[in-house]
Amino acid sequence: MRERHNRLMRPTPGDDPHALAIVRLGVDVPYEQAWSLQRWVHGKRVAGELTDTVLILEHAPVYTAGKRTAPHERPADGTPVVDVDRGGRLTWHGPGQLVAYPIVAITDVVAFACRLEDAMIQVCADFGVTARRVSGRGGVWALGDSALGLPDRQLGAVGLRVAKGVTMHGFALNCANDPRWFNRITPCGIPDVGVTSLSAETGRRIVVEEVMPIAEKRLAEALGKEPFDLHEEDLLRR
Repeated sequence: MRERHNRLMRPTPGDDPHALAIVRLGVDVPYEQAWSLQRWVHGKRVAGELTDTVLILEHAPVYTAGKRTAPHERPADGTPVVDVDRGGRLTWHGPGQLVAYPIVAITDVVAFACRLEDAMIQVCADFGVTARRVSGRGGVWALGDSALGLPDRQLGAVGLRVAKGVTMHGFALNCANDPRWFNRITPCGIPDVGVTSLSAETGRRIVVEEVMPIAEKRLAEALGKEPFDLHEEDLLRR
């Protein structure tokens, strides 16, 4: 937590190209609530009334379907799914998973997605876990071993929307979440792979609270930004 306390607390400027406001929303955040806030921040960012901003949180359990989700990928047992306006397919968010929604101005969405993956790869390395990209798949992965019958395992996923040059949605990194939530779906529409977490890969419990300050630092580095803390109530006064 030390890095958070050492960061400069200052008012949000308008369109400061070097600043990244870090807003922690807490735990058990309903998906629709965070999505609504994203849209509000996005509008402010497009208008130049806010600098680049990232919302950091843990969601209440929820399945969300991106625009490429196929009907057969939805839970067969009727489990509710929230249809969203991001790219990608079906996934789960919930306790034990760090979710980050960077709402930033960009010019190249592919490069931006790569930077989010770079940030997650570096966070994993900080906790002693080797994560990599896999050709043809989004997100970051712990590589399997076919000789041992061990599949590739997804550690983190990326799903984005870009409107008027500003991003929404972002990435999710598995820290200490229960993998059984993924049993009802094919995560991100990718069959024959597994899902894992920092805790599962290291054999010790690594909670979101422990990962969060490291993820904030690595994200800011990947984006070439100077992070500063902004409380949610101060954000809403803008």
